[in-house]
Amino acid sequence: MAKYCANLSTLFPEFPFLERFGAARSAGFEAVEVLFPYDHPVPEMLDMLGRNELSLAMITCPPPNYTGGDRGFAAVPTRRPRFQQDFRRTHRYAKALGAKHIHIMAGVASGPEALETFVENLRWAAEFAPDQSLTIEPMAGSLVPGYFLNDCIQAVEIVKEVDVPQLGLQFDTCHVQQIHGDLMSVWAQVKEHVTHVQLAQSPGRKSPDEDGDIDMAAFVKQIKKDGYKGWISGEYTPDGLTGSSLAWLS
Repeated sequence: MAKYCANLSTLFPEFPFLERFGAARSAGFEAVEVLFPYDHPVPEMLDMLGRNELSLAMITCPPPNYTGGDRGFAAVPTRRPRFQQDFRRTHRYAKALGAKHIHIMAGVASGPEALETFVENLRWAAEFAPDQSLTIEPMAGSLVPGYFLNDCIQAVEIVKEVDVPQLGLQFDTCHVQQIHGDLMSVWAQVKEHVTHVQLAQSPGRKSPDEDGDIDMAAFVKQIKKDGYKGWISGEYTPDGLTGSSLAWLS
């Protein structure tokens, strides 16, 4: 049975942040994810999670300030100390909040040295936090210019090379469609490595309900048929009130 998750960094913007937890639960979500929770007191977020009987599916490492900031450091050869410093901070939040996944952002980089750095940093993170699930997410160059991890097949190769049980693939439909242009075919190739799914229509990161390049109903039906057991998260920008964009919750 599908498990649905709401990204509170993008959904329910009509509410103050802490009120989004209750709004998500009222809408039928069983879990939430927060891209960068670092500006909010942990006790208040724990209270909202507990009061609304919600799980925290994922937080992101790093940066705390995404708008205009670096898209992570894990593949940037000159930023290994910064990556390790920020991962330690993220892991403290993940433990305190009970986050299932930490999404590790690669950052803007290219070439063999970046690949080596990314693999080594992922292995370091897995050793540092052996009980913590980790994800990596391919991002389209059209949406995040210069991002190192920009291909799903490459991402699977990296997961295999790192070779630790807690590392999996984060499958964002908007990014995958923008990268490869054939969402269903790519899913068939990488599905055994996917541990977290995020839904957004392409182009424009719109609601899964809206028309676009992706047959979202067919995709969700397929991943259920394939026995996917992880969270299915809505990570999109609502056009108007979030409640009017939730027909995909079925």
